[in-house]
Amino acid sequence: MTDAQIGLAVATPIIVVFAIALHRMGVLQRYSAVSAVIASVAIAVVLFVQQ
Repeated sequence: MTDAQIGLAVATPIIVVFAIALHRMGVLQRYSAVSAVIASVAIAVVLFVQQ
């Protein structure tokens, strides 16, 4: 794995955890949290495959 792929593998779960935590704290609505998770996973998959 390249450095970029390792970075994606580390950053994506952190983004997902933050989105869930913000939703539980009431900062994000459910739709916003789901959108953030889906977008970050989709971007990570596309960039991971292209590397």
